[in-house]
Order: sequence, then C-alpha cells, then structure tokens
Amino acid sequence: MSSSGSGSASAPPGSSSSAPPAAPPPTSQSNAISIALTNPAGGATITQPPQTATSYYKIAQNQIITFGWNLTSVIATPTSITISAACANGNTYAVGADPDGKVPGTATQVVWDVFSYQQAHQNTPLAPGTCTLRMWDDRGPTATARAGFMSPNTALAFALYTPQAYTPIASGWSCTGCSGALRNTPPALAGLFITLLVVIFSGMRILRARP
Repeated sequence: MSSSGSGSASAPPGSSSSAPPAAPPPTSQSNAISIALTNPAGGATITQPPQTATSYYKIAQNQIITFGWNLTSVIATPTSITISAACANGNTYAVGADPDGKVPGTATQVVWDVFSYQQAHQNTPLAPGTCTLRMWDDRGPTATARAGFMSPNTALAFALYTPQAYTPIASGWSCTGCSGALRNTPPALAGLFITLLVVIFSGMRILRARP
C-alpha cells in the first residue's frame, strides 16, 4: 500500500504559483482644490480704462488699447481667460494678439493693436461704434456664478471711431451740428438780419448816452 504524503500538494502543470497583481494606487488628489460653498463667487474688476465714462479709441496706426483687470475672490485660478469685443455692428472680435483672444489665467491686462487687427481681418473689419468687452474663464461665456471661480464679465463698454480726413470749407465742408435754421438761411437774408441787429443795438447805445 502506498501511503499519502503529509506535505503540500504541488501545483498542477501549467498553473502559476505567483500572487495576483496588486491593485493600482488611488489617483492622486494633490491638484484638486477644495472650495467651501460659503465662499463668494469670483470675478474680474476692470482697472483700465476707468468705467466712470465711455472711452473712445481711434482705429488708426500706432493706436494701442490696453485693458486691465484684477481677479477678486478667485480661488480656482483659470488656465486661461478669453477676451472679446462684441460691437454694435453685430460682430464679435478677439481682443489681443492671440487669434482666439486668450491670455494666461494669471494675466492682469491685454494689449490690443486695433490697426494691426484691421489689416489682418479685411473680411470682418472693425467698425465705428460702441462695443462691450467680454471676459470668461475655461468654463465658457455663459458659466453660472460659482464659489471661488471667475464669473463672466461684461461690465465695460467702450467705443471705436475712424478719423476723418480734413475737408476745407471751400471744398464743401458743412457743419452738421449747427442749427438747421441758420444753415438753411440764404446768405443775403442772414447779412440783412445781422445788419439790422447792429443798427438796433447802436441806436440803443446812442439813446442811453443822450442826457
């Protein structure tokens, strides 16, 4: 009779005796930001130009526009900020040197060379009129207010204008803002009216001067 061995049985042929692979380590959360819901929503405060009055910018060579801002209550610094100008002609233009209007999320200003932009975008040129500066973070222009994140900003209005060439009076210049009554009065009648006024005031001075 053969006796059974008391040692452990060997693994069957073809099987592996190695331990199963260990589970992957949990994903690192070191880059996550925990923001309490009690924090206010962040935003951008425009510092340049002043918002006390509408600023007018000329579309001409060497005319540089600088928009400045500070981020307030922003805990989650955005990767980038997108800046555009929505103008009265219905077009929206990317502001700054980047073709998409993006600047780093840590930026506090953007410089816009409007003349260079005009030369590079002949199909959609800038037009005189009022524009609204629009700013938003990575969440997009319609993102809702959220604690610690930058909210979209549309608070700044500015205006663009195109300078007009000088036109002498002899070449047909007319005062478009002058009184329509005087502008349409024949020169002879206007001269007669002025002469009559001079006579009246002169007569009044003579009468007052007599004892």
